[in-house]
Amino acid sequence: MAIQWLASPEEHDYPAAIAYLSLIYSNTAAEELAAQLRSAGMSAFKAKDIFRASGLSLLGVSNMHVTKDRQKISDELSLSPILLVRDARNGKVIIADGYHRLCAVYSFNEDAVIPCKIVDLPTSV
Repeated sequence: MAIQWLASPEEHDYPAAIAYLSLIYSNTAAEELAAQLRSAGMSAFKAKDIFRASGLSLLGVSNMHVTKDRQKISDELSLSPILLVRDARNGKVIIADGYHRLCAVYSFNEDAVIPCKIVDLPTSV
């Protein structure tokens, strides 16, 4: 089964990214990163590589949001691409939005290529 993707992130993904990023950075920095993500071109990376770069743990299929996204995959509904911030200073990738989608995709196929938008964290943040 091929995982279906939307051509670009959904509009509500950007405020979700701001909400998450504002926990880590100032509101101004979070809003600036979201604006950069909005205008960034599309990229794609394998699910396993995004996980390795993020350093996050994989959520299990018992997580309600992962289960919902797994069902979308099974029903061949399109998922929204994920939003990433490359933090070169700390050697990590921050999943600004799409962590549950990433976990759901990984549970089907760790080698699946995930469309995303990615921007670099400014060194001044």
